[in-house]
Amino acid sequence: MLELQAGGLAAVIHPDKGGIVSSLNWRGPDGRRHDVLYPSAGREPGTASPNFFGTWALLPFANRAFGCVIDDGEQRFLVPQNDPGGAIHGFGWQAAWDVLRYDRSHTVLEHRRTDGPDPYRYRARQDVILDQAGMTIRMAITNEAQTALPFGIGHHPWFPCAADTSLVMRSKGALVFGEAFRATGQQAFADGGPYAEAHPFRAETVTAWSFLGWGGHARIETPSTGLAITLTASGNLDCPVVWAPAGADFLCVEPQSHAIGAPSEPPARAAAPLTHLAPGETLEGWLRIAPEAL
Repeated sequence: MLELQAGGLAAVIHPDKGGIVSSLNWRGPDGRRHDVLYPSAGREPGTASPNFFGTWALLPFANRAFGCVIDDGEQRFLVPQNDPGGAIHGFGWQAAWDVLRYDRSHTVLEHRRTDGPDPYRYRARQDVILDQAGMTIRMAITNEAQTALPFGIGHHPWFPCAADTSLVMRSKGALVFGEAFRATGQQAFADGGPYAEAHPFRAETVTAWSFLGWGGHARIETPSTGLAITLTASGNLDCPVVWAPAGADFLCVEPQSHAIGAPSEPPARAAAPLTHLAPGETLEGWLRIAPEAL
C-alpha cells in the first residue's frame, strides 16, 4: 500500500491489487474532510471482481468485450472470461503493478503482460500525481506483441452521490443500447445531451450511457456536503461511460478511448473503435480529478 499527500489531498494506492487508487480525500478550507472518490468503507480491494470504489485503470480495452471476443474487423480472437457476459475492463485491474517510483506526492506504476492465451503483450504505465489542487493520472500502453493489435484505455472513477448531487457535462452523442448494454446504433445531441444542465443525478432506474464526442470536462456538485468535483481528461478519452444503479449513493464517470462494446460489437466499433497499435507504438491519455468547496 502506498500513501500520497499534497496540501489537503491524501490518496491510498494498492499496486498489488490492480494499481487501484482506493481512496482520495480532501481537507477543505473550513477543515472538513471530504471523500472525493467513493470510499471503500473498510473493504479491501480485490481482483476477483471489479471494485465498487476508488478509481482504477481500464486496459488493454475498456468496459465490455461480449462473449470474450476481440474483433476489429480485420482480426478476431478470444480473451479470458472474467465476467458472466464475457470479459470486462481488460486485465490491468486484476494485475499486480510494479512500483517504479514513489515519493510523497507521486508514484509511477508499471504492469507488463508477457504471456496468456490471446495475442495481447504490452507494457502499461500509470503516473499518479497529487498537487495542491487535485490528482492527475497519466496512462500509457505500448504494444509489445509481434503484430498490430487493437487497444483501448480508460479509468473508472467512482464518486459519492447524495440526493442533491448533480452532474454537468456535454457530449455530441451517445450509443443506443439494446439488451445488456449491447449497442444497436448511435444518436446525436443537438443540445449537449442529458447532463448539459444541472439537475439531481440520482434516478429510480439504472443509469447507463456510453457518450461520444465528450467535451472533456464534467462537474459534480453536492450542496449538502459543500463539495464540487471537476473531472477533466485528454481529448482522446472522449467516450466516457456514465453509470449508476437505481438509487445508488455513487455515480461513475469513466473517461475512455472507445465506446462500450467496441472490442466485440460492430455498431459500437462503427461509433468509436479501439486504436490500432503497431508493434512498439504507444497509446497515451490522462485524467484529472480536482475538488473544491461550494
